[in-house]
Amino acid sequence: MTGMKLREIARLTWLPVVGASLCCLSPIVVVLLGLGSVTFASSLADTLYHDYKWVFRSVGLLLLVIAVVWHFRKKGVCTLNQAKRHTNEILNTVLITLFAGVLGYVLFLYVVVHYVGVWLLLWA
Repeated sequence: MTGMKLREIARLTWLPVVGASLCCLSPIVVVLLGLGSVTFASSLADTLYHDYKWVFRSVGLLLLVIAVVWHFRKKGVCTLNQAKRHTNEILNTVLITLFAGVLGYVLFLYVVVHYVGVWLLLWA
């Protein structure tokens, strides 16, 4: 078994991280594309984050599961017997991508998206 490369981890986790961060990323997109005012985007961010953040986090987790399953399907692990033969590799990949996904989510949402929102005056 060869270790996972950083590029492979990033390829597996970028979409789930963005999907889980859409609660606060979508108001920024609304403002940057000129589809709404800062007041509307700020209200939207409050509603999406406070009322629906677990929905977005669940979608991110579901996207991560789909990404890992798709990753192993592309590698030829399609049956339960093949999965049993690759148990350690599957377990290691799941743990690494879960850790990287949570870390990416925290850094992206609470650092990048937060400071872009502060810069756009969406939240103080």
